[in-house]
Amino acid sequence: MGDSEQSERTKSLSAELSLEREMDTALNLARSAGAAILTYYAEPVRVESKMGVDQKSEPVTVADHVANELIVDGIKHEFPDDGILAEESVDTARRLGKDRVWMIDPLDGTNGFIARDGDFAVQIGLVYKGQAVLGVVYQPLPDLLYRAVTGGGTWVERSGFSAERLHVSAKTDISRMRLAASRTHRSPRMDAVVQALGVTEEVRRGSVGVKVGLIVEQQCDLYVHLSSRTKQWDTCAPEVILVEAGGRCSDLFGAPLEYNTVNVQNLNGLIASNGTGHDQVVEILKPLLVEFGRKPV
Repeated sequence: MGDSEQSERTKSLSAELSLEREMDTALNLARSAGAAILTYYAEPVRVESKMGVDQKSEPVTVADHVANELIVDGIKHEFPDDGILAEESVDTARRLGKDRVWMIDPLDGTNGFIARDGDFAVQIGLVYKGQAVLGVVYQPLPDLLYRAVTGGGTWVERSGFSAERLHVSAKTDISRMRLAASRTHRSPRMDAVVQALGVTEEVRRGSVGVKVGLIVEQQCDLYVHLSSRTKQWDTCAPEVILVEAGGRCSDLFGAPLEYNTVNVQNLNGLIASNGTGHDQVVEILKPLLVEFGRKPV
């Protein structure tokens, strides 16, 4: 989807939607979940393993479960007719028949929570007819919150300050961009991508929401995730926040991300950028993806 097509779709959706109550609910639940998570942060926490939807083992803690239950119960109470897809809840086919579906990652960056490095966030997003239209990403430790609705811009709330509207950088030279990179998941293939892009500066952080936050704050300009391991609850809220700040989000092949589908994995990876060099990044990646044996699925 090109920038002009995305803009027209955004205008159409913003005229169709009114999401004040939904945003108020998401803000309250995100902050409440964040407070609940922090009650477990200072003490040793038991780490268990769960089997993710991609059939790979992932860590999970009581903080994940408590935050998940708090948010899901709150959404069900306020919007009982909506669908819900939450990381720590059993998924059902009920959501597939709904126009409105909430995408919830109660603790994005569980590894960061366990390591106590601060890189974790509560993420609450809303999808309408397959497109992400509302997003809240709350980092409890610094008390930092990003919020956006389609057509309403992206805003940051910091403790002790008034809400501030955010915009991505205007950098156009890929080699001069700063890359938001994962603390983990590093591979020789990612090293090849960095070399092909020509970027020389990286900021390594955990959580998709945290890395997108770096882009909307102009601390970074680009994020590339090669694997198929991110899920729709990882990207829904961050995508709205990025797009409303003037950025762009797609899969590795330049196609828009899909939401409320049977398979909740982002199988084709992820590119998040300030938008200006997005198509160029897609072109640079093409020969590498062929070399890696990656095809759109």
